[in-house]
Amino acid sequence: MSIAKLALEDGTILIGEGFGAKTTHSGEIVFSTSMTGYVEALTDPSYKGQILMATYPLQGNYGVSHDWFQSEDVKVEAFVTRQICYNPTHHKSEISLPDFLKEEGIPGISGIDTRKLTLKIREHGSMKAAVSTEDISDEKLLKIVNDQENLQDMQLVKDLTVKEPKIFNENGKYTIALIDCGVKYNMINELVKRDCKVIQVPSSITSEELLSYGIDGVMLSSGPGNPENVDNVQETIKSISDKVPIYGICLGMQIIALAHGATTYKMKFGHRGSNQPVKNVTTGKVSITSQNHSFAIDKDSLEGTGFEITHVNLNDGTPEGLKHETLPIACMQYHPEAGPGPHDTKIFFDDFLSNMDK
Repeated sequence: MSIAKLALEDGTILIGEGFGAKTTHSGEIVFSTSMTGYVEALTDPSYKGQILMATYPLQGNYGVSHDWFQSEDVKVEAFVTRQICYNPTHHKSEISLPDFLKEEGIPGISGIDTRKLTLKIREHGSMKAAVSTEDISDEKLLKIVNDQENLQDMQLVKDLTVKEPKIFNENGKYTIALIDCGVKYNMINELVKRDCKVIQVPSSITSEELLSYGIDGVMLSSGPGNPENVDNVQETIKSISDKVPIYGICLGMQIIALAHGATTYKMKFGHRGSNQPVKNVTTGKVSITSQNHSFAIDKDSLEGTGFEITHVNLNDGTPEGLKHETLPIACMQYHPEAGPGPHDTKIFFDDFLSNMDK
């Protein structure tokens, strides 16, 4: 086992054991409270530009299978955990987590006090960081940390979005344009399960190009970074708002809100995990949801936009769901497709189909 270092922008340097690739990567360090689902999280495009720390102490115990991927490869910049398992046990396991990250060129660090680090992030907020499994001085590592760009300034979506349209389930009953801002495989899977023809399109698509597909509805995907940095999608969404049903997930919800005049802000440490309680304000029903986002919608800015809040987070009261008063538009801040997480909220996709029927 090699020595690894984790450096934070406040000057903190933690020493642990390295695993994965022998390299140095920087990003914004964030934590997730999920107890399982590390493969889905590592391959989630919404983590692009971030160093993921798991609060659950043991990671890698059931290995890695391609069946659990949410994109074609790992999207996190580095992985931080209290303990790493080198000998997994699971009938689907194809490779151990350390070997998988080595193949993917991603560094990892274990053997540090993740509980203490989580408390630091909760107190001071997400911060710039770097993980190195190489022989590097503290001074050089801290320089790498502080020289990196702020996450809210990065243009992440344009690097992740599909370059050319892709079609799934050619003969489906409904034709859905899925605007790819960092889509997860489960979003496509849930639509295909409901007999939808899914056309995965680039985030740069224009409204004219979108409507030329003869679509029945539009789904705006989740993705990484600041929603204000994908303004071209805002323009597209605004111009088709009265033409077809539009549903958005996570970043997609934020973009839809911005397109109609609301504002967003960067949260102190965001919501990440599979156990976020969300209340339906109409029915009073509470669902446990999967979430991964750094930005939220300012609820006071929704006045005059035509949107009403349908769901709220019971931990901090932030908006978790919106519905337009007159247009067929609805969106959720959480991940109804799970991957990882509970399946409480998959009815979101059924509502989408119902809206298209109407």
